[in-house]
Amino acid sequence: MMILLAVIFTAVAGLIWAKINGKAIPTLVIIMLAFMGLCFAGVIAFVNKGEDYLAHHALRWQPLEPDKIAEYVSQGKIVFVDITADWCVPCQTNKANVLHREQVVNQLNQPHIVLMQGNWTEADTVIEQYMGQQAVAGTPFNKIYGAAYPNGIELPKVLIIDDIAKSLSLGSVDLS
Repeated sequence: MMILLAVIFTAVAGLIWAKINGKAIPTLVIIMLAFMGLCFAGVIAFVNKGEDYLAHHALRWQPLEPDKIAEYVSQGKIVFVDITADWCVPCQTNKANVLHREQVVNQLNQPHIVLMQGNWTEADTVIEQYMGQQAVAGTPFNKIYGAAYPNGIELPKVLIIDDIAKSLSLGSVDLS
């Protein structure tokens, strides 16, 4: 992409040089090509935020085991539950915008945090029973359990990065 951007700006410079040397180059062509180059540079800057887009591969998800949540919390751990499905568009959006982002991966990838995921792409009785206990009918569903909130903090359906940081900090507070 950087090569294409360099070609665009080289073309703009070449057209300006040709126009200065008397060639009949319409000014609008130069302006439009320069504008296109600036837009393309903006897209490159947006896409290349300097983060590792494969960081989520380091997350240590284990299958959802609702019976173990209280045990982990009693050990001082924070449990992050993610109920997702491949066909769930909001789930995929939450992954792309939040859960797979490097800064969130770094927050979740701590030794005191247990990640449990239920993939509801296909029928699963464990997930169905858990969701029934939570009185929730569908995905996405995320909940964080911790010492201060042994019954969990349910996160919004549409996640933002701050939701994770705030919930993790609340979940680790010991109110005893």
